[in-house]
Amino acid sequence: MAGVRDENPTHGVRTRGQERSNGSPDSAPRTPRSGQGPGSSPSSVPRPLAARGRGTVLVTGACGRLGKHFVRALHRERRVIAVDRRPFPDKPKDVVHEQVDIRRKKLKDIFRAEPIEAVVHLGIMHDPRASQAEHHSWNVAGFQKLLEYVAQFQVPKLVVLSSSNVYGPQPDNAQFLKEESPLLGGARFSEIRDLIEVDMLAQGFFWKHPETETVILRPVHILGAVHNAASNFLRLPTIPTLMGFDPMVQVVHESDVVRALERTLTPGKRGIYNLAGPGPLPLSHIVKLLGKPSVPVPYSLGKAVLKRLWSFRLTTFPAPELDHIRYVCMVDDTRARDELGYAPETSIEDTVRSVDGGRW
Repeated sequence: MAGVRDENPTHGVRTRGQERSNGSPDSAPRTPRSGQGPGSSPSSVPRPLAARGRGTVLVTGACGRLGKHFVRALHRERRVIAVDRRPFPDKPKDVVHEQVDIRRKKLKDIFRAEPIEAVVHLGIMHDPRASQAEHHSWNVAGFQKLLEYVAQFQVPKLVVLSSSNVYGPQPDNAQFLKEESPLLGGARFSEIRDLIEVDMLAQGFFWKHPETETVILRPVHILGAVHNAASNFLRLPTIPTLMGFDPMVQVVHESDVVRALERTLTPGKRGIYNLAGPGPLPLSHIVKLLGKPSVPVPYSLGKAVLKRLWSFRLTTFPAPELDHIRYVCMVDDTRARDELGYAPETSIEDTVRSVDGGRW
């Protein structure tokens, strides 16, 4: 149940030499800090902005459900440029919508037009039926282009929404994974590999461009009005479970993710942050909170049935998703609570029931 899976996108520099916080990506490759990247200091590029926490924020993937919620919360305090190749007919009046493919050069014109103080990247494609080439082109090549412009135009803040699924559900996982834990999510599930690559690119950018405050947010399964694998799974009229498995599961409400994203924009915040909800529950308890029937099936049978349904396009769940209701993948979000001042405000009951329209 990939935690950040929203609809498919058809879609400041702080003081130089500022020390990084304890939230730095400890597992990131320690690239020498002297390199500023291509195009980072030509005479045509404006001088770095001061770290004010009040300047313009560019949001990619702004037309997904989570993106829209974030934009609607943020525009009350900041000027927002919403970038998404999908239409945004219900956008707030003061939000600028640029209907742009992030892989195209037109994106550069947006950075040229006015100083951008922060970029929040939500535009990850999670379409299990899209080709691997399309996934890579959008997620990896598009993100590399975005990083190029963040460096060239010396944007003070970069926030990337990743997912705790990059760690991967594994039978030998620690009870709670920390930010420096290895990213093994692609071992059984190839669709997660692009997300891991995006996460690693952001970590590399952190080290190469210390003048930009880079934040990587890794939330657990996001529930609510979003259309992602976790919410769609819990919307099923009868929820399948695996015989002999009842893993502890962490979920977080979309409104709490939005609040956490806003906190990452605070000047001085940088590094990797796991993000969890009120507390873990056994999958069986989550099903009971929804008041729905469940049907236990053997793993081998469930895998075979899912593969057959997938081949006939009768399900949106590929067979590797079964690992999320088989093994544990829980995170320790102490760093986010201590450094961002984050705490979930939505109860576990409201979080779970929100998949059926119970909240927001």
